[in-house]
Amino acid sequence: MQGWIIGIMEQFKGIVAYWVILLLIAIENIFPPIPSEIILTFGGFLTTKPEMEMNIWIVALFSTVGSVSGALVLYGLGRLLSKERLIWIIDKWGKILRLKRKDLDNAESWFNLRGSYTVFFCRFIPIIRSLISIPAGMAKMKMVKFLALTTVGTFIWNVVLINLGAAVGQNWEQIAGFFSTYSDVTLVVIIVAVAAVLALWFFKFRKPVKKDDSEEETRLLK
Repeated sequence: MQGWIIGIMEQFKGIVAYWVILLLIAIENIFPPIPSEIILTFGGFLTTKPEMEMNIWIVALFSTVGSVSGALVLYGLGRLLSKERLIWIIDKWGKILRLKRKDLDNAESWFNLRGSYTVFFCRFIPIIRSLISIPAGMAKMKMVKFLALTTVGTFIWNVVLINLGAAVGQNWEQIAGFFSTYSDVTLVVIIVAVAAVLALWFFKFRKPVKKDDSEEETRLLK
């Protein structure tokens, strides 16, 4: 993946290079496994090469536009998954999933209350930084607010990585490697958290109730 990205970026310079970065970052936001840390740090390094005719702040601008464009696609997908459709899913599969309409209302209330902080700060967390756009769309977060939070958070993330890539020059891979490890650790944490939640759900709701115990509880209640 890294060699493929570098190969594409090295083929272009000037204004075309900016558009290539925009496209790659937009794709990265829609498909999180594509590593943005490589695109951004290597892009920063390219700005130090005079023959590439690239400016660090223009790279930051185009990469941010690409990030926001990709985020809008996922936000739109979230908007398509309307509350009515979620209610239909809960009504049909709620008993199996152990979900109720009240759970949906609680989740919606939580996102309405803390969604702004979530959308902004998640822009600094790999993988989640892209996927957070979906629940934002599902919660019908106002487009203006979503764009503002996404743009500011994304711009900060992009500027940091691009400047780090430019600062270390030929050693940009060290920075990319650090953030790649950061992404891997985040992925492991997410997997462990999901596994823990599933395990808790399984043991809490799937544990069979013994007939004798049920009869004893009924007798005591009487």
